[in-house]
Amino acid sequence: MIYRHVFQRSRSMPGKRFLETRLTGAIGYDRIAGYFDSSLFELAGEALEQVQGTIRIICNSDIRAEDVEAAAAAARDQAQRLSFFKHDPEDLARAGTERLTRLARLLSGQGTAKLEVRVLPDKAFGLIHGKAGVITYQDGRRTSFLGSANETLAGWALNYELVWEDDSPEACDWVQGEFNRLWEHPLAMPLAMAVVQEIERLSIRKELSFEEWEQALDPGSVAVEAPVYREQFGLWPHQKYFVTQAWRAHQAYGARFVLADQVGLGKTVQLGMLAQLIALTSEKPVLVLLPKTLMEQWQNELWDLLQVPSARWNGSCWIDEGGYEYPPSGKEPLLACPRKIGLISQGLVIHSPETTACLLNREWSCVIVDEAHRARRRKLPDPAERGPGIRNPDEECNRLYAFLFKLASKTTSMVLATATPVQLHPIEAWDLLYLLSQNNPHVLGDIGSYWLDPDKALPPILGEITVPEDPSDIWPWVKNPFPPSWESPDAKRLRKDKNLTEERPVYNLAFQALRLAARTWASNLCRVFFDQHTPFVRSIIRRTRAYLENTINPATKEPYLVPIGIELYGETEPIPLVGYLNEAYESAEEFCKLLAKRIHAAGFLKTLLLRRIGSSMEAGRKTVEAMLGTSGNGLSEESEDYEGDEAYQDTDNQTLSALYPLTQEEKAILERCKFYLQFSEGDPKLGVILEYLQTKGWAQEGCILFSQYYDTAYWVATHIAQHFPDQPIGLYAGSGKSLLIQGNRILRKDREELKRMVKNYELTILVGTDAASEGLNLQSLGTLINIDLPWNPTRLEQRKGRIQRIGQKRASVKILNLRYQDSIEDRVHEVLAQRLEDIYKLFGQIPDVLEDVWIDIALGEKEKVQQELDRLPKINPFDERYSKMDQTEDWETCAGVLNRIEKLSLLKKAW
Repeated sequence: MIYRHVFQRSRSMPGKRFLETRLTGAIGYDRIAGYFDSSLFELAGEALEQVQGTIRIICNSDIRAEDVEAAAAAARDQAQRLSFFKHDPEDLARAGTERLTRLARLLSGQGTAKLEVRVLPDKAFGLIHGKAGVITYQDGRRTSFLGSANETLAGWALNYELVWEDDSPEACDWVQGEFNRLWEHPLAMPLAMAVVQEIERLSIRKELSFEEWEQALDPGSVAVEAPVYREQFGLWPHQKYFVTQAWRAHQAYGARFVLADQVGLGKTVQLGMLAQLIALTSEKPVLVLLPKTLMEQWQNELWDLLQVPSARWNGSCWIDEGGYEYPPSGKEPLLACPRKIGLISQGLVIHSPETTACLLNREWSCVIVDEAHRARRRKLPDPAERGPGIRNPDEECNRLYAFLFKLASKTTSMVLATATPVQLHPIEAWDLLYLLSQNNPHVLGDIGSYWLDPDKALPPILGEITVPEDPSDIWPWVKNPFPPSWESPDAKRLRKDKNLTEERPVYNLAFQALRLAARTWASNLCRVFFDQHTPFVRSIIRRTRAYLENTINPATKEPYLVPIGIELYGETEPIPLVGYLNEAYESAEEFCKLLAKRIHAAGFLKTLLLRRIGSSMEAGRKTVEAMLGTSGNGLSEESEDYEGDEAYQDTDNQTLSALYPLTQEEKAILERCKFYLQFSEGDPKLGVILEYLQTKGWAQEGCILFSQYYDTAYWVATHIAQHFPDQPIGLYAGSGKSLLIQGNRILRKDREELKRMVKNYELTILVGTDAASEGLNLQSLGTLINIDLPWNPTRLEQRKGRIQRIGQKRASVKILNLRYQDSIEDRVHEVLAQRLEDIYKLFGQIPDVLEDVWIDIALGEKEKVQQELDRLPKINPFDERYSKMDQTEDWETCAGVLNRIEKLSLLKKAW
């Protein structure tokens, strides 16, 4: 029989009475409920819990079908997690914990009723506007209903809803059939455990005052509701491990670490999380020293992922996370930072030491240095030699190292971040530890420590000497510095035995002076010391992608990271240059060699034209015109960063000819080059790019195209737009140059808008300068084209890390590397092709110092090329011992949350 119901807002709440009445005595309830929401069953919760059986709900979601079809279960769960976590947790909790507690109880099956939820991507059937249900009773009776009401407070009590009820077998069978069709669809997936856990967490969520948080100082209370958890993929085990280790060390005696994770493993988030914890608990500020090109990216990530405010110094004033510029104030405006965390360029340290001297006159709670391998000694020992320690940093090291050496004594904690702590010689790793050891004997020990002498410290680390077997011979290495108690149960027992606090870095007893039980503990520690507890292992944390992909997480029984393979294209297919284009390139090469004989500038200035013409003929043409003074636009050196080169003077590239006026012969060569470029038939790189985007389908898979030069990026983006007139093309660049191009229409766009469009799959072709190679998450794209090959090899790693990164749902990504035949890039490829795999295995990536190989090949200095390659270490001083993942913290279930307003107020304090 058919019954018609009207539900509307009233005191009698007819919708609630309808559901309560129908569910009394029910043993089953199947429901097509629309979107899954935390308010599901809010109103009928009590009645639902009385159901003596299973409640099954099929819901819509904004999850993409591609996410459900992803090979890895983790990727499917993450898609659901992001869909549910987009709600503000404060809003969810504010709506009341009662419904969340009931929902958590139903999902966990703790009562007589058991709730099962499946979610279905919109793509399967479109939006499921139809709402219906079937209720089954103990005696076999059934009733069905359909209408506009969904399973929420609004649906049953607040809105105007129409519901038709029909208890006839035909109607019940029909509704049941529709439910089964949705429930059993191959794209329907169970509600992810992460969502269930979040509902349970929210049901007991408690907001903590700062004083309450200080009692436990739990990092999870700060992290769990940060944007990185709500809008991204959370913090992964290796990230939480580092933060936990460094946070514990900071509280004990000061954190001193080299974070040497491979590119693409999220080191900025790890460092930012640590900076936040330290800034919250100290009156002293936090200083972050970065290459200039990373400053804006760092500031954006701190705010976008962690909701941590910061300020960066632009050379004349401080700029906060909202872009507000603070006018310089006081005698030392550099010390007038308006935020607890301040970001300063390393170039300022290198080129304006008088400006940054004031930084040495105050105390810091923490100093973080990114790309720390730029701090180095001026002259490395020969590869076969160990070399002496550093006696006078001002004379023996570059300006950055000498400055950090002084700064280390002014800070409680210091963290150096670099993916390549060893560039050419293992002593570089010791140099970084020696820097960290200033004012902190926990790193390399105190007076008398073997570790303070690299000639003694490095041989056992590198396996060049046989480690002693007798514990009494090993003990002198162990006791100074002595491991912290959390590093080993035996170290903990030994510290407790002599009341040795964590602040004490040295165990002053000789081995023979230990009592019998203590000697046993010491012997246990000595047996594993050189594998697990040396200062190098303790202070250097290095995780590679391969290690995380091949190591099983005991908590999940799956790898710490889902493996993401790389499919390389273009390695054996350089692009031929014929006719005028070949003549133009040869003219550029002739010009650079001629210029190099005459000027003594840094290598990049001598080879600037070759770098640009190797990127694209368009960039080469603009460079030639700028050098000849026939273009008023100057050069657009979008992302080249030479702050680490003390010979580099921070001048605009268009002034090259002003600094070094061209000779008549040089001008003639440039005029010839310009002629060839003007009358050539177009750049063959464009044809290859379009072939991959159109014919090979890379546009459909989503593609990021990289160039180090804006001229090249703009040229490629505008031409792609002509061939994809109905599709938006993004150009992601710095200095307000980002664009959205569709056909002939070009609109300026904020970079944040482009990032949002990529994330939401509204933009699948993005051309980026190297401004996009750091801090940009492009997991939604599956292919990458390197329009040019930057001479700084780290840039290639950074580019690859945009798509081969945490959250990528594909089993592998595709990368195309473009280079002209017989170009400098092609010759470098020939020289390094046989060695690149070995170099990569050695370092985890290609070290920055190999940039010199490009310059030497460009200038025809073959002997120097061989010398540079011969200087590379033959063994890797870093192996699995440095990949620490012993345990990870469960922050995801943390119910106590630091009050957001208090947190921001503390972090917005000025220096």
